[in-house]
Amino acid sequence: MTGRDRIIIHVDMDAFYASVEIRDNPVLKGKPVIIGALPDQRGVVSTCSYEARSFGVRSGMNIKEAYRLCPQGVYIHPDFEKYKAVSEQLHGIWDSYATVSEPIAFDESFLDVTATAGNFDRAAEMAREIKRRTREEVGLTCSVGVAYCMSAAKIASEEMKPDGFFEIRTREEFVELMSGREVRELFSVGPRTAERLNDLGITTVSDIRDHAKDVVRAFGKHGSFLVGLADGIDDREVTPYRPEDAKSVSRELTFQEDVSDYVLIRDVILLLALSVEERASRYGLHGNGISVKITYSDMKTITRTRTGASDDSAITIAKEAWKMLENLGKRPVRLIGVGVFNFAAKKVRQMTLDPEEEEIPAEEELAYFLERMHKRYRFDFAKNREWMLRVDRMHGVAEHMRIQRNKTLSKNGHSQ
Repeated sequence: MTGRDRIIIHVDMDAFYASVEIRDNPVLKGKPVIIGALPDQRGVVSTCSYEARSFGVRSGMNIKEAYRLCPQGVYIHPDFEKYKAVSEQLHGIWDSYATVSEPIAFDESFLDVTATAGNFDRAAEMAREIKRRTREEVGLTCSVGVAYCMSAAKIASEEMKPDGFFEIRTREEFVELMSGREVRELFSVGPRTAERLNDLGITTVSDIRDHAKDVVRAFGKHGSFLVGLADGIDDREVTPYRPEDAKSVSRELTFQEDVSDYVLIRDVILLLALSVEERASRYGLHGNGISVKITYSDMKTITRTRTGASDDSAITIAKEAWKMLENLGKRPVRLIGVGVFNFAAKKVRQMTLDPEEEEIPAEEELAYFLERMHKRYRFDFAKNREWMLRVDRMHGVAEHMRIQRNKTLSKNGHSQ
C-alpha cells in the first residue's frame, strides 16, 4: 500500500500542559498560562496557552524572556505525573479508531484508519468523533487532520488550530495549499534547513519544486525527500518501531539549552540506556558493544564505542557510557546519545575479572540509581518507567530534570 492509497489521521492536543492546568483550575481560563520554569529560575517555556502566545511567548523560549514579554502571566511548574495520566486516557481513545497507531509524543499521534474508515467521508466522521470524545471524556480540545499521507495529515492538523479540523484528500489539494507557503511550514524543514534553503534563494514550497536539482545537490538524499514532500509525495507508513533487522539500537536526546552539568548528563544517559534496553529486549536483540555519542555546543560531534562490554542491562550500558564520557572532557553539551550494537544470537555474559568481587544484581543497582534520581528531580522514574519508554516522552522528562537541577544549583549558589 502506498502513501496515495492510505487514509491517515493526525491528532494533536492544543497547548497540552497548559490546557490540563486550565481544566483543573478554571479560574485560569482566559489568562496567559505559561508552563515551565518559574520566572526566578533558569529554564525555558515547555508550553503556554494561546493567550500567552498572543504576547509573543513560545515553547522553548528562555523563561526570563517570556517574563519580559508577559509579566502578568501565570507561571506553573509542569506536573508530569498528572500529564501522564491524561495522556494514557487520550491514547486509549485515539487507538480505538486505528488498525495501527504511531505515538509521536504523549499529546500527539498518527492513526492509520484506511481499513477502519474505508473512505474519506467516514474518516472525517471519525475525526469529529475523536474531537468530541476528547472534549467530553477528557475535558480538553484537540486539532485533527485527515489526509492521504502522514506529512499532509500533520499539516492539516495545524491548519485550523486550536480546536480545529481540516482535510487534505489528494496530492493536488496539498500542492495547491502549500505552494506559496514558506519552506519552514513543510514537514522536516527546521530552522537550519530553512536557512540553507533561503541562502539558495528558495523561500517557498513551490521554489523547492522549481529548483529540485539545486535542493538535491545541496542536501543529497534528504534533498530528494524534501522535493518529494513539496510535490505532495510521502510514502512513509504509520508503524510502531520494529528494529528486527537493525544492526544497532540507539537513542539520543537534544537538550533545549546547552548543558554543562555532568550530573544531569549522566542521569539522562541512564534514561537513554533504559530506552535502549527496552527496545533491544523487546525484539530479542542482544548487543555485544556499546556506543556513546556527544555533540557539543560548537556542534562538534564525537562518537566512542566499546565492544565486548554489554550484557544488555540498562545499568551496564549506562556505566560503560559514563566511562567513555569521562575520557571526552567536560564542555557544554547539546546532544547525548547511547546505543548497543554487534548483535549476537545468544546473550553474551561478561564475567567479572575479580573472582572475589560480588556483583550487585542489575535491577537492584538500577533501583538504587533511580531512587537517587527520584529525590534529585522529584519525579518517580521507577514508577513511571513503562510510561516514559512506551512512547517518545523523554524530551519532556529531560526538560523537567534540567529545570529541577537548575533550581537546585541556583539555590545552592552554583550555576551551570
